Amino acid sequence: MEKQFRNKITWFTFGFSVLVIWVHSLNAELFLGTGTAAERVKAVQEFFGGSVAQIAVPGFFMISAYLFYRNFDWEKLPGKWAARFRSVLAPYIIWNLIYYLGYVIGSRLPFVADVVGKGKIPFGFSAALDAVLHYSYLYVFWYVYQLILLILLAPLLYLLLGNAVIGIGALLIFYALAQAGIVIPVLNLDALLYYSAGAYAALHLDEWTEGKQNNRKTEAGLVLLVLALILANLPWPGGVFAQVTPRLLAPAALWLIVDPARLPEPPAFMKENFFLYAVHFAIVRLINKSAAAVLPKIWFVPLILYLLMPVIVIAVSYGLSRLLRRYVPGLWRLLVGGRYING
Repeated sequence: MEKQFRNKITWFTFGFSVLVIWVHSLNAELFLGTGTAAERVKAVQEFFGGSVAQIAVPGFFMISAYLFYRNFDWEKLPGKWAARFRSVLAPYIIWNLIYYLGYVIGSRLPFVADVVGKGKIPFGFSAALDAVLHYSYLYVFWYVYQLILLILLAPLLYLLLGNAVIGIGALLIFYALAQAGIVIPVLNLDALLYYSAGAYAALHLDEWTEGKQNNRKTEAGLVLLVLALILANLPWPGGVFAQVTPRLLAPAALWLIVDPARLPEPPAFMKENFFLYAVHFAIVRLINKSAAAVLPKIWFVPLILYLLMPVIVIAVSYGLSRLLRRYVPGLWRLLVGGRYING
């Protein structure tokens, strides 16, 4: 059962990673500018990247919370924090510095500077510190930044969510705050809601999330998925019902529907999703900007490139990971936070 659970985690995080790549691969305007052709291609890309793929980061938050609070008690908190220091905080700092240095160097090279498109990036301690504190050059790490904050809030969240009844009340309060558009400095309330939902599931719903697949779970998942689709397509004026609710329900629905016993052992390239998440933004940007400079400006070119982008990025990412693992294993361990060492 444990192996099936871990395999299911890998399949889901890989699937969410593919969706995240599509979120950041929109290229219709880059290739075609404005006009009818650009709008049609953009509409197709927005369906994948702007609608379907928006469940990916909520899914990441829910899985991260579930793994943190799985079999949790107060005595395990120091060990959980220590493990996340290695697997989350240290890679966050290192990757932000790498991207910053990459932009510094790239902005000083003629051809690369055109791709970077940010002018000459200043080099110095204050700029590097800003890059780390505000993920200034690795925008997708806003997720990791929020995850760090939520991990630090573990004592408070466990107090609120540890009791099943009080936990439901806390989730409803978080939901209401998000719906009301309340702004809390630094902390993203949507992220808090997704993360807390995953934590609550780990603390109180493990039979549903890890128990043997049955008709009741499948039917419940289908109901949640239909509800998510309905809410996502109704003309709500905005707020939680329009966005957050479907993004919360859809990953939970898919988890209930998918039988882990039917999932095969994931291949090696599917097991390095943190590395893929960290490098995909740079690869996508480089491919799209380079392709737009040399390929024909015909409507199907950006569309085909967009649809194939996950395959291309995953192949490049896996190739890079093999090189790093083989030639600089120490750096590799730091970059992935100790993940996949035996994979």
